[in-house]
Amino acid sequence: MTKVSMSTELGVSADEVWKLIGGFNALPDWHPAVEKSELEEEGQMRRLSLAGGGTIVEKLEKIDDNARTYTYTITDSPLPVANYTATIKVIGEGPGNEGGCRVEWSSEFDSEAPTEEEARDVIQGIYQAGFDNLKKMFGG
Repeated sequence: MTKVSMSTELGVSADEVWKLIGGFNALPDWHPAVEKSELEEEGQMRRLSLAGGGTIVEKLEKIDDNARTYTYTITDSPLPVANYTATIKVIGEGPGNEGGCRVEWSSEFDSEAPTEEEARDVIQGIYQAGFDNLKKMFGG
C-alpha cells in the first residue's frame, strides 16, 4: 500500500473552511481540477467531471461534521491507483479556533502506475492543487 499525507495551514477558522469543503458535493467549489460534481445513490456517490476531460466516481464512506472530516473511496477513475481510500479533515488551531486551521488530506492506495513513485506524485499533485487554491481563497 502506498500512503500520501499532506496538509496546509489557513488563516481562517476551521468552521469557515469546513463550510466550503465539508460537503461531499463541494469539490467544484474549491478544487480547480473539478468542473462538476453530481451526487448519485442518495448522496452516497459522487461523479466528478474533470477539467480537460475525464470522470472519477467516488463513494462516501463516512462523514462527521462535528469532527470536520470525511472519508471516501474511488470506485472508478483514470488515475493510476486502485483500492484508494482518502480522508479530508479540517482541524482548528488555538482556543476557539481563532488561530486558523489546518487542512489534512491523506490516502492509501495500490499503485497502477509503472512505479509507486509515479502514482504518489499524481496524488500529491492533486492534493497540492486543492491546497494552493484554498490558500488563494482564504490566505495561507
